[in-house]
Amino acid sequence: MAGGLRLLRGALGVRGDPHLGGAVALCGALLLCGALPALAAGPAQAPTPAPPFRRVDIALGCSYLGEDVGGSPRASGGSSSKHPATLVLRSVSVRDDGNLDDVTEYKAPQKKPDSSSPLVFEASAQSVSIPHAESLLHTDCDGEEVNCEISPYSPQQAGEGPCQTSWFIANLRLSSGISVALMLKGPHPHCSSQEEEHHATLHPKLRIPMSKEGTLLTTVEFQSSSRNTSLRARLGSSVTLDCHFALAPSSTLSSLEWRRQHRGSGRRLFWYEVESIGSATQPKVHVDVAELLGSGNASLSLQEVSVGDEGTYICLVSTPLHKVQHNIHLQVAEPPRVRLIPEVVSFERGVTTTLTCNIAGYYPLDVSVSWTQKSPKKAKIRLSNSRFSSHRQNRDGTYSITSYLSISSATAQAPATYSCRVSHMALEKPISVSAHLKAPEQTGSEGLLGSFIATIIFIVVLFIVFGRRAAKPESEQLSRASE
Repeated sequence: MAGGLRLLRGALGVRGDPHLGGAVALCGALLLCGALPALAAGPAQAPTPAPPFRRVDIALGCSYLGEDVGGSPRASGGSSSKHPATLVLRSVSVRDDGNLDDVTEYKAPQKKPDSSSPLVFEASAQSVSIPHAESLLHTDCDGEEVNCEISPYSPQQAGEGPCQTSWFIANLRLSSGISVALMLKGPHPHCSSQEEEHHATLHPKLRIPMSKEGTLLTTVEFQSSSRNTSLRARLGSSVTLDCHFALAPSSTLSSLEWRRQHRGSGRRLFWYEVESIGSATQPKVHVDVAELLGSGNASLSLQEVSVGDEGTYICLVSTPLHKVQHNIHLQVAEPPRVRLIPEVVSFERGVTTTLTCNIAGYYPLDVSVSWTQKSPKKAKIRLSNSRFSSHRQNRDGTYSITSYLSISSATAQAPATYSCRVSHMALEKPISVSAHLKAPEQTGSEGLLGSFIATIIFIVVLFIVFGRRAAKPESEQLSRASE
């Protein structure tokens, strides 16, 4: 980072959200986002070892969705609310790069919560690792934004009887494209004895037990993440759609499914079920089952990308109680090939010449083509008299188009350069190809007249030269005779 240091307000990832209560004031240690620049070049040093890990708290400003103001579960057609909340990830393991010396633990606001107070979810991350923890911790330093939403979750196999566990799901999405889903297990009032229930303090909004500080104590039981919510690939390339997960020891994997949806239709690409033998997969796609079971790597590899592979890919990880999915949009983008014919133009007066700009092999359809003219000592001007063919679709799904520009010797000024400029989303910068206009050569009657005049002049000069040479000997003879 050039130019000095950037500071993070709140050493625990707190970004100064007013809904975080006293978190900023009580966790006000400054986290350095960059190291001081070297003052002088020193001698070469041995490589430093990898930084050790350290457990810290990360606090994120969130929104709580899915219940009305009274705290009752949202019914079909009922009202819903969006309530300010804070998610505190406790004891998250992050790499200590030397900038965590002043990190302090999160302290809950010293205020008794009411129905309008922000909800504070304290989530223990001791049994399940939090993915992309460094990115979550340093969002302010990296200029990223985090969209955090917490909602109640109903398990696939709801418990029976009065003792039921409260479940919540926290969906985090960073502006860089990272998405994280956390399944949070919370308490339920009916799981306590009558004496404990009598003394338990229920949250005024959610009506579940809260801590003495007014927070909701939960544990992370299941997490899933993806590095990309969108990807772009060229034709014929290979791409990996990232999807990872981790489970608490009390939970097990049931199945993994990959699906592709595009323009209203869906298709299953890969299916693996733990209780069954083997897996089902489509051509060109691959999931490493050993990595899936060993490290929770559920990523999908897609080979030889074609236009037909474009769409939204869904990674669906299931346990006996939960399902978590990540959507990854894959876009195919192929840059155009551009050629201008002819490259050099030299024409007769009264003749119109047509420049042809061929734009081929691009995807998607949208392409921008413009023409310009540049003469010496004059500014470049944009031309509007071009015309286009219709779009043509090739066998591989890409498109082609041709643009024409007519140049008339009656209006053109030579020398000049005519350029065809093509812009497309698959190009880092527009492509520009040029044709050079040469001054028209003299032909026809004007050319014949000029040749005739030149010939007459040449003959006259010859007569003069030979006449002078013939007159010189005659004058010499007369001079001798007079002597």
